[in-house]
Amino acid sequence: QVQLVESGGGLVHPGGSLRLSCLVSGFTLKDGYIGWFRQAPGKEREGVACIGLSDGSRYIQPSMEGRFDISRHISTVGDQHMVYLSILKARPEDSADYYCSTDPLGVSCIRGNGIGMNDWGQGTRVTVSG
Repeated sequence: QVQLVESGGGLVHPGGSLRLSCLVSGFTLKDGYIGWFRQAPGKEREGVACIGLSDGSRYIQPSMEGRFDISRHISTVGDQHMVYLSILKARPEDSADYYCSTDPLGVSCIRGNGIGMNDWGQGTRVTVSG
């Protein structure tokens, strides 16, 4: 059973940085991608970044380039892995609930709208203010 648990959200000042974590368990490494998405109140969900768990290939949505980064840590024991989303230069408009999600075939994440993604975590809230 695939499980995703996000953490690391909170308050960050404009221009500051924050790292979000996604604990992924039960997900097959081969061909699989993990994506980070966000949704602000009253707005549509939008993609932020994707990473291939097996090869670490990264894709940052063009509108997010330069301000977000994605990385992963693959556990050598068991099937729990970590995927990180770094917010590098936070802006007030980055305030949102951030979610990680699975893309078993590696074909949906880069679309950026979440359609076709499979499992989702419960989200972690980021507030940029100050």
